[in-house]
Amino acid sequence: MGRVTTTIPDLWHHYGRSRSETDRDVPDRFRWTWGQDSGPGTEVLGGLDGACVADLGAGAARHAAHLATRHRPARVDAVDSSPAQSAMATDLFGHLAPRLQVVSGDVTAHLQALPATYDVLYSVFGAVDFTDPRELLPRAAAALRPGGRLVFSTLAHYLSGSPAQADVVAGRVGAKTAGGEATTMPRWVLEEQAWVKLLDQAGFTDIAVEVWPATGEGPRTAATLLVSARRAA
Repeated sequence: MGRVTTTIPDLWHHYGRSRSETDRDVPDRFRWTWGQDSGPGTEVLGGLDGACVADLGAGAARHAAHLATRHRPARVDAVDSSPAQSAMATDLFGHLAPRLQVVSGDVTAHLQALPATYDVLYSVFGAVDFTDPRELLPRAAAALRPGGRLVFSTLAHYLSGSPAQADVVAGRVGAKTAGGEATTMPRWVLEEQAWVKLLDQAGFTDIAVEVWPATGEGPRTAATLLVSARRAA
């Protein structure tokens, strides 16, 4: 009997596709908040000159392209598990290689394969939101060089308005298959204290959390948690 293989559906196939057809420019600004209209910029990442950086759950790699062109890192890896998102990133910003590298594959496996490689890891509502943090954060710590920095923005509460989880429990949020069928996928929306505990257990220090309130109105606005930490030296 031949080997039976299963294909994981790409639930990000449609995300950002319309925008990619009309907006192909490198963003002028780097924003962390959900509304992309407030909050700090790249300064929270620390020094980037000559740094090895990875965007975890990079999507179309717009943030990564900003870093690669507006700063002087040695390399920015735009890592995403969605083949469609990685293909979109390559189409939009593949010309920025070798400084920007589009990496298609599981983020946790990518980090595990590259111990003590990165100076900076970051996620803007990316893989940190959609990967079990008990698996991702320890591997992020191991992939950082001693003293390396992890920064991520995540939802302070669900888009429905429901409060964040006090325990490490994933909610289910709506998604769509490549064929257009409705489905759901897990998203970790956790309270500040839960994130701090997870980071501490993963080997991080100098943990800080800022809350940036929602700036707009409507059913899909949300406050943002901006979290930063360092790998223990």
